Amino acid sequence: MTDLRAHLRRHFGSEPDVASVTFVGMAPIDILRFGPDANGVIHYVSVGGSRASEGTPTEVVVGLRGPSATSGLARSVAVLAAAPAMEGLMPASDALVDLGQPAWKGAPFTAFLLGDSGIEPIENVQFLRAVPVTANEAAWVRLKGADAMRQAWEEDGVDVLDPTRSAAQPR
Repeated sequence: MTDLRAHLRRHFGSEPDVASVTFVGMAPIDILRFGPDANGVIHYVSVGGSRASEGTPTEVVVGLRGPSATSGLARSVAVLAAAPAMEGLMPASDALVDLGQPAWKGAPFTAFLLGDSGIEPIENVQFLRAVPVTANEAAWVRLKGADAMRQAWEEDGVDVLDPTRSAAQPR
Protein backbone atom coordinates (compact mmCIF):
# COMPACT_ATOMS: atom_id res chain seq x y z
CA MET A 1 0.00 0.00 0.00
CA THR A 2 3.02 2.27 0.43
CA ASP A 3 3.62 2.31 -3.32
CA LEU A 4 -0.08 3.01 -3.87
CA ARG A 5 0.03 6.00 -1.52
CA ALA A 6 3.23 7.30 -3.13
CA HIS A 7 1.64 6.90 -6.57
CA LEU A 8 -1.38 8.96 -5.45
CA ARG A 9 0.82 11.66 -3.87
CA ARG A 10 2.71 11.96 -7.17
CA HIS A 11 -0.55 12.06 -9.16
CA PHE A 12 -2.13 14.81 -7.04
CA GLY A 13 1.15 16.58 -6.21
CA SER A 14 0.43 16.95 -2.51
CA GLU A 15 0.20 15.22 0.85
CA PRO A 16 -3.30 14.08 1.80
CA ASP A 17 -5.31 14.25 4.98
CA VAL A 18 -6.25 10.70 6.02
CA ALA A 19 -9.39 9.24 7.59
CA SER A 20 -9.73 5.56 8.41
CA VAL A 21 -12.99 3.59 8.23
CA THR A 22 -13.36 0.12 9.69
CA PHE A 23 -15.99 -2.50 8.92
CA VAL A 24 -16.45 -5.64 11.00
CA GLY A 25 -14.30 -8.46 9.69
CA MET A 26 -12.26 -6.26 7.34
CA ALA A 27 -8.96 -4.41 7.50
CA PRO A 28 -9.41 -0.62 7.73
CA ILE A 29 -9.93 1.36 4.55
CA ASP A 30 -8.20 4.72 4.49
CA ILE A 31 -9.71 7.68 2.68
CA LEU A 32 -7.08 10.10 1.44
CA ARG A 33 -8.27 13.68 0.94
CA PHE A 34 -6.23 15.65 -1.60
CA GLY A 35 -6.73 19.31 -2.36
CA PRO A 36 -8.28 21.54 -3.16
CA ASP A 37 -6.40 21.59 -6.45
CA ALA A 38 -6.00 24.60 -8.77
CA ASN A 39 -9.65 24.18 -9.86
CA GLY A 40 -10.95 24.05 -6.30
CA VAL A 41 -11.61 20.29 -6.46
CA ILE A 42 -11.08 18.08 -3.42
CA HIS A 43 -10.39 14.43 -4.24
CA TYR A 44 -11.32 11.63 -1.85
CA VAL A 45 -9.47 8.38 -2.69
CA SER A 46 -9.87 5.00 -1.01
CA VAL A 47 -6.82 2.92 -0.12
CA GLY A 48 -7.44 -0.60 1.13
CA GLY A 49 -10.49 -1.65 -0.86
CA SER A 50 -8.26 -3.34 -3.43
CA ARG A 51 -7.13 -5.85 -0.76
CA ALA A 52 -10.65 -7.26 -0.56
CA SER A 53 -11.32 -7.52 -4.28
CA GLU A 54 -11.70 -10.97 -5.84
CA GLY A 55 -11.54 -9.53 -9.35
CA THR A 56 -9.53 -6.56 -10.55
CA PRO A 57 -8.22 -4.71 -7.48
CA THR A 58 -10.02 -1.37 -7.41
CA GLU A 59 -9.93 1.87 -5.48
CA VAL A 60 -12.51 4.66 -5.66
CA VAL A 61 -12.03 8.38 -6.37
CA VAL A 62 -14.68 11.03 -5.65
CA GLY A 63 -13.96 14.60 -6.72
CA LEU A 64 -16.05 17.52 -5.49
CA ARG A 65 -15.58 21.23 -5.83
CA GLY A 66 -15.06 22.45 -2.28
CA PRO A 67 -15.34 23.63 0.31
CA SER A 68 -18.63 22.02 1.16
CA ALA A 69 -20.38 20.28 4.01
CA THR A 70 -19.68 16.64 3.21
CA SER A 71 -19.84 15.03 6.64
CA GLY A 72 -20.10 11.29 6.07
CA LEU A 73 -18.57 11.25 2.58
CA ALA A 74 -15.45 9.39 3.74
CA ARG A 75 -17.66 6.57 5.01
CA SER A 76 -19.55 6.42 1.69
CA VAL A 77 -16.27 6.24 -0.24
CA ALA A 78 -15.17 3.41 2.07
CA VAL A 79 -18.48 1.60 1.48
CA LEU A 80 -17.88 1.83 -2.28
CA ALA A 81 -14.33 0.53 -1.85
CA ALA A 82 -15.49 -2.31 0.40
CA ALA A 83 -18.39 -3.33 -1.86
CA PRO A 84 -16.54 -6.30 -3.40
CA ALA A 85 -15.99 -7.87 0.02
CA MET A 86 -19.24 -6.79 1.68
CA GLU A 87 -21.72 -7.09 -1.17
CA GLY A 88 -19.95 -9.22 -3.78
CA LEU A 89 -20.18 -6.25 -6.15
CA MET A 90 -17.46 -6.14 -8.78
CA PRO A 91 -16.90 -2.44 -9.50
CA ALA A 92 -16.44 -1.55 -13.15
CA SER A 93 -16.72 1.49 -15.36
CA ASP A 94 -20.38 2.44 -16.00
CA ALA A 95 -21.58 0.53 -12.91
CA LEU A 96 -24.20 2.16 -10.72
CA VAL A 97 -23.83 1.65 -6.96
CA ASP A 98 -26.89 2.59 -4.91
CA LEU A 99 -26.19 3.32 -1.25
CA GLY A 100 -29.85 3.55 -0.30
CA GLN A 101 -29.06 6.61 1.83
CA PRO A 102 -27.54 10.06 1.31
CA ALA A 103 -23.89 9.98 0.23
CA TRP A 104 -23.18 12.50 2.98
CA LYS A 105 -25.24 14.37 5.55
CA GLY A 106 -27.95 16.35 3.77
CA ALA A 107 -26.88 15.30 0.25
CA PRO A 108 -29.53 14.71 -2.44
CA PHE A 109 -27.27 11.98 -3.86
CA THR A 110 -27.94 8.36 -2.93
CA ALA A 111 -25.89 6.51 -5.55
CA PHE A 112 -22.64 6.73 -7.49
CA LEU A 113 -21.96 6.21 -11.19
CA LEU A 114 -18.51 4.70 -11.76
CA GLY A 115 -16.20 5.62 -14.63
CA ASP A 116 -12.61 6.28 -15.63
CA SER A 117 -10.71 8.39 -13.10
CA GLY A 118 -7.76 9.32 -15.28
CA ILE A 119 -5.36 7.98 -12.65
CA GLU A 120 -2.83 5.54 -14.08
CA PRO A 121 -3.22 2.01 -12.62
CA ILE A 122 -0.39 0.71 -10.42
CA GLU A 123 0.34 -2.82 -9.17
CA ASN A 124 -2.78 -4.01 -11.08
CA VAL A 125 -4.93 -1.62 -9.01
CA GLN A 126 -7.39 0.42 -11.08
CA PHE A 127 -8.93 3.69 -9.90
CA LEU A 128 -12.59 4.32 -10.68
CA ARG A 129 -14.15 7.77 -10.52
CA ALA A 130 -17.41 7.76 -8.57
CA VAL A 131 -19.84 10.56 -9.47
CA PRO A 132 -22.66 11.15 -6.95
CA VAL A 133 -26.12 10.83 -8.52
CA THR A 134 -29.66 11.50 -7.32
CA ALA A 135 -32.34 8.81 -7.19
CA ASN A 136 -33.88 10.19 -10.41
CA GLU A 137 -30.50 10.16 -12.16
CA ALA A 138 -29.91 6.59 -10.96
CA ALA A 139 -33.27 5.59 -12.45
CA TRP A 140 -32.21 7.23 -15.74
CA VAL A 141 -28.95 5.25 -15.71
CA ARG A 142 -30.90 2.01 -15.17
CA LEU A 143 -33.29 2.89 -18.01
CA LYS A 144 -30.97 4.44 -20.61
CA GLY A 145 -27.41 3.64 -19.48
CA ALA A 146 -24.37 5.47 -18.14
CA ASP A 147 -23.45 7.16 -21.43
CA ALA A 148 -26.95 8.63 -21.77
CA MET A 149 -26.65 10.08 -18.25
CA ARG A 150 -23.27 11.62 -19.01
CA GLN A 151 -24.68 13.09 -22.23
CA ALA A 152 -27.65 14.55 -20.32
CA TRP A 153 -25.25 16.16 -17.84
CA GLU A 154 -23.33 17.69 -20.71
CA GLU A 155 -26.46 18.92 -22.51
CA ASP A 156 -27.86 20.41 -19.29
CA GLY A 157 -24.52 22.01 -18.36
CA VAL A 158 -24.42 20.08 -15.07
CA ASP A 159 -21.18 20.39 -13.11
CA VAL A 160 -20.93 16.92 -11.53
CA LEU A 161 -18.17 18.23 -9.26
CA ASP A 162 -20.60 20.64 -7.57
CA PRO A 163 -21.88 19.03 -4.34
CA THR A 164 -24.85 21.42 -4.32
CA ARG A 165 -25.85 20.85 -7.95
CA SER A 166 -29.35 20.11 -9.12
CA ALA A 167 -30.16 16.84 -10.80
CA ALA A 168 -30.02 16.68 -14.59
CA GLN A 169 -33.36 16.79 -16.37
CA PRO A 170 -32.85 14.14 -19.07
CA ARG A 171 -35.35 14.04 -21.89
